[in-house]
Amino acid sequence: MYQEERLIAILQHMQAHQRISVEEICELFQVSRDTARRDIVKLEEQGKILRTRGGAIWPSLNKDISGYRDRLQAESDVKRAIGRLAASLIHSGDYLFMDASTTVLHAAEQLRTDGHVIVTNSIDIAGLLSPKQGSTVHLLGGVVHPHHRFISGARTLEMLRDYQADKLILGTSGMTPDGLTNAFEEEGYVMKEMIRRADQVIVLADHTKFGLRQFYRVAGLDCIDIVITDRPPAEPMSEALRRHHIEILIAEEENER
Repeated sequence: MYQEERLIAILQHMQAHQRISVEEICELFQVSRDTARRDIVKLEEQGKILRTRGGAIWPSLNKDISGYRDRLQAESDVKRAIGRLAASLIHSGDYLFMDASTTVLHAAEQLRTDGHVIVTNSIDIAGLLSPKQGSTVHLLGGVVHPHHRFISGARTLEMLRDYQADKLILGTSGMTPDGLTNAFEEEGYVMKEMIRRADQVIVLADHTKFGLRQFYRVAGLDCIDIVITDRPPAEPMSEALRRHHIEILIAEEENER
């Protein structure tokens, strides 16, 4: 096995187990301890892992921040399926908060109910829903983040504090047993205020979000009522959701039906 292939396999192992020892690398790939150590050094130089005494650990803080358009394309079929299931939980006349997540945008695209009052900090969701008859859209004021298409700031929070909603449809950059996290603190403030002011919190998270921890902690799991995803999360995430009595709904892609 070439080193490049071995490095990929080591990363896959660490994604599942969060850590690896020099001995494990030797056993898994039938290499010497010196080769195992060189592999660990190489992965650390690439910024993929953190070296420890006798091995390496998976970094708990995820610093990868893709642009909005890239996130919209990533796992698009999965996000569409999650959005479709989320839209099926919305009843005509519901007052809704919708954050600026790309998965929430898919839910907005598939809304078939009417009579809604929708409050959002998403430029794209406001543009999508405002032409539709039978509902009213409130686009929160504030500072526009041009690359990630959300609105935030003091004015955003001030407006939010005057609203109350039946349901919040919320995306997340990462979810661990410690709660929901986001790469942007200012966007996290908006998400946190939406959570405070909604009667029911529905989180949309494809399988790639489980186990990821971003810079800013938005809320604990105790704030969540429903999680919609595309596959059951592994332990200990699954156990943490059960402990907080969170309903887990699994979305299926259309071609799997």
